[in-house]
Amino acid sequence: MTQELDLDTVIRKRIRGLRLARGWSLDNLAARCDMSPSTLSRIETGNRRIALDQLVPLARALDTTLDQLVESTDDGDVVIRPVPDSSRGVTTWILSNERSLHGVTVAKMRITSELPAGAGELGVHPGRDWFTVLAGTARLQLGERTILVQAGDAADFSTMVPHAITAHDGPVEILTILSHDGERAHLHGPPATHAH
Repeated sequence: MTQELDLDTVIRKRIRGLRLARGWSLDNLAARCDMSPSTLSRIETGNRRIALDQLVPLARALDTTLDQLVESTDDGDVVIRPVPDSSRGVTTWILSNERSLHGVTVAKMRITSELPAGAGELGVHPGRDWFTVLAGTARLQLGERTILVQAGDAADFSTMVPHAITAHDGPVEILTILSHDGERAHLHGPPATHAH
């Protein structure tokens, strides 16, 4: 019961915080979610019980999701302890949990191979890839182009262009953000096409 009351308080604070962050008055938010300003005020102050049918339009009006609005405040999922997964010259550490970042995956990769797995076959998938080089030099094969990306630099490219990321003159470590399609292609693809 106490945990439910604590979450209720957090939800109220989130509603008020999101409203204030947008610079909206109670009247502004009330108009966006078809509630009266007095009802909204009582919800924010705890003088009125929050009903599910009120949370949905509030979340929509505040440009968030119901899940994010009612997300638990439990600290158990704050620290991510990545486990290395190695395959064919690439070690990957997943640095995001499955519920975060709206469907994107953050990963650290250490690439030791200078040739893409299944050499000669560059991968294609919908979306965009982004990575930054933490250490070493990455060789980005982008169609017919070869681009060297040094430590401290980043690359952002359409993944509809055949591509592969490999090491150049020794191991390279990158931090990458992958869309759902990118994660499937880069991290869960067939073993022989792991380099994209």
